[in-house]
Amino acid sequence: MVRRKIEIMDTTLRDGEQTSGVSFSVSEKLTIAKLLLEELEVDRLEIASARVSEGELEAVKKITSWASDNNCLDKIEVLTFVDGGKSIDWMLTSGAKVQNLLTKGSLNHLTHQLKKTPAQHFADIKATIELAAKHNIKTNVYLEDWSNGMRNSKDYVFEYLDFLTTQNVERVLLPDTLGVLTPDETFNFISEVHQKFPSIHIDFHGHNDYDLGVANVMEAVKAGANGLHLTINGMGERAGNAPMASVIAVINDFLTNVKITVNEKALNKVSKLVETFSGFRIPVNKPVVGANVFTQTAGIHADGDHKNNLYFNDLMPERFGRKRKYALGKTSGKANIQKNLQDLGLSLNDEDLKKVTQRIIELGDKKEVVSQEDLPYIISDVLDSNNIEKRVVVENYVLTHSKGLQPSTTIKLKVEGVIYEEHAQGDGQFDAFINALRKLYKKYSKKELPALIDYGVRIPPGSNSDALCETIITWKLEEKEFITRGLDSDQTVSAIKATEKMLNII
Repeated sequence: MVRRKIEIMDTTLRDGEQTSGVSFSVSEKLTIAKLLLEELEVDRLEIASARVSEGELEAVKKITSWASDNNCLDKIEVLTFVDGGKSIDWMLTSGAKVQNLLTKGSLNHLTHQLKKTPAQHFADIKATIELAAKHNIKTNVYLEDWSNGMRNSKDYVFEYLDFLTTQNVERVLLPDTLGVLTPDETFNFISEVHQKFPSIHIDFHGHNDYDLGVANVMEAVKAGANGLHLTINGMGERAGNAPMASVIAVINDFLTNVKITVNEKALNKVSKLVETFSGFRIPVNKPVVGANVFTQTAGIHADGDHKNNLYFNDLMPERFGRKRKYALGKTSGKANIQKNLQDLGLSLNDEDLKKVTQRIIELGDKKEVVSQEDLPYIISDVLDSNNIEKRVVVENYVLTHSKGLQPSTTIKLKVEGVIYEEHAQGDGQFDAFINALRKLYKKYSKKELPALIDYGVRIPPGSNSDALCETIITWKLEEKEFITRGLDSDQTVSAIKATEKMLNII
């Protein structure tokens, strides 16, 4: 079977830049353009609107210069207007050779915005197309508000398309400008246009106001569309445009009678770069490129994957240059932890695995995020605690720190079943804790506490979470030095845990 080719036109640099608060610099636009063409391998780029600003003109000049040097100038497109040739002059200055001419695709827009008749509008369009051709500029034509035109003034749309078949036009671009179409309407409207005008190259430009952008794109392809307009991360005005990553995955998996040339493996890389340049953050649950979409959280899912990949689907992360992860938290089971241990090259016996699992669940109950980088520290802390017989337990403590008052601590200690309580002040909360502990230690042992000679705090290297803090304390008892470690989401608590270990060692 010969598969029909679908052109992918990326409009991140034009329509995507209409995202509220987003503005790319000249160098950022050039970098994104290069990545889109060279690594993502889209067919065409819409990079700017004519006559917007001097900065926009400079960006287009840079991109067209690069594209000319790399034999892909015909892939660079600019939005232009029916403005008596002003946009054409701008195109000539910029070096661009393909215009996407914005015209009226509904009688409502034509009547109330331009206040012209169809014949007048068509005459202006014809003059613009002919002027472009004189300067070797190719023309694609947008029918703005085409979706409402098909709903409310279909005769006008078909009259206009009849006119366009007589003009020197490469493509007809059919936008759902306000994002109002349902999938059924998209299929029916594109089908009607395709059947009446089979020789016209049709592009569909979908918006996402009802979160139907991807579904509408699917139906447009099924109905005979030849090209699609997409943006990285679904950027665009209001709710944005149909998102590139989702559409590419859908076409490759469900529309097997068509073919596209986009390189899936580059999607995540380009997505992250555009996120960085734009400041437009990707939701963690956004399909394909979101941080969480290849992360299993429930223990039962990890267990199923461990046994026979029971919770895999065709959206394998490796397709997009990513890797499956298994989250650590209160819903984690042993299988989640085993998957992370495998990645780290570690193994635990069943008893130790059970204890580590319990510790992670405890952190999850505190709403802390535990990363894979935290895992060795948790294991070390749990195993270290297993080796120490707990004769001394810090039962309770109250730490206070108030403006204008010296920090103080009240602690309750259980020593071999006997309860001791004491209060003290200090230069900080932990210093107050140590001062109270010194008083208690003299009561039950008649000795001095070991001297604290070094105190260090760190988070696990590479960890992006605030879940864990490790405190490492070096103690000196007579001539012997030894180290204890404490692990907790709170720095002072982790120091107290390290101190409790010291009490049990001595």
